[in-house]
Amino acid sequence: MNYLFVVAHPDDESDAAGGTIHKLIKEGNNVAIAIMSSQVKARSNLSETLLEDEKEAMNILGVKTVYHANFPNIKMNTVPHLDLVQFIESCINDFSAEAIITHHPADTNNDHVITSYAVQAACRYFQRKKVAYRLKLFMYMETPSATEWSLDSSSHRFTPNRFVEIGDEGLNVKIKALQAYKGVMRPFPHPRSIKAYEGLAAYRGCQSGLNYAEAFEIVFEAN
Repeated sequence: MNYLFVVAHPDDESDAAGGTIHKLIKEGNNVAIAIMSSQVKARSNLSETLLEDEKEAMNILGVKTVYHANFPNIKMNTVPHLDLVQFIESCINDFSAEAIITHHPADTNNDHVITSYAVQAACRYFQRKKVAYRLKLFMYMETPSATEWSLDSSSHRFTPNRFVEIGDEGLNVKIKALQAYKGVMRPFPHPRSIKAYEGLAAYRGCQSGLNYAEAFEIVFEAN
């Protein structure tokens, strides 16, 4: 199946779903990443070698197809919604995406929220255009240091209902891909620390009876 992961920033794909991406590719699926804000100029820990870091991370995960947009970092709410949707639609069409995974709309990071809403609109593309594929799966993923900081108690917070076993290999690949992004990893107890990733994978695994897992929320599935 063709899986398209739509993320706000470089490193989000590894942060949220690195183990799952690696597993999907190993199982023979096609995986592409669409990055909405490729420069992340607002981040104080931005690597001067971000493009090279990203290429290394994608090689570690096994990803061959990456789409880049340059919407403004932490200012994506200033971009017309239609521009965001049309970029995502172009990725969906080019990749013939059958499964789409993106950020949860209740994340505390505004770029994640805006990306999520744009993906929700774009995922209907196959109903608006005559294409040979259709959407079979749409899921939200959890992005450590953002999803758990869903402070708006009135919103629907991340509620996982699909768990993907990544095991020791998937966890190690995920951490290795994250380490390729210079300045992203932090010391414990920050959510982007090795110990925190190990703990979250163990917790999600314990929730589902699996040996280390990543969690997702299915919002649409058609078999």
